[in-house]
Amino acid sequence: MKVIPTITAEEVRQKVESGQKIELIDVREEEEVAEGMIPQAEHIVMGTIPENLDRLDKETEYIIICRSGKRSENVSRYLIENGYKATNMTGGMLDYTGEIVPK
Repeated sequence: MKVIPTITAEEVRQKVESGQKIELIDVREEEEVAEGMIPQAEHIVMGTIPENLDRLDKETEYIIICRSGKRSENVSRYLIENGYKATNMTGGMLDYTGEIVPK
């Protein structure tokens, strides 16, 4: 089984706050993102990832986000197995201390 690349919530916060161009995908449910998400994140509910693959570019590195890091690990694994570049944000939004906005 392939090792899933990881990045910490703190590292993501630093990239966001420094203005780095990163691609974030939040895979939480609607009611979860209603409480707030990272402003530049795109919201694609985990269960709809397979039908939304055409929205993603295989040359782009995506950072996958969920509440605690487990669902995003599974989505990262799925994307990698399908030829995409994905990194799991460990600790999820529970560990994220940067700015969040309601969806």
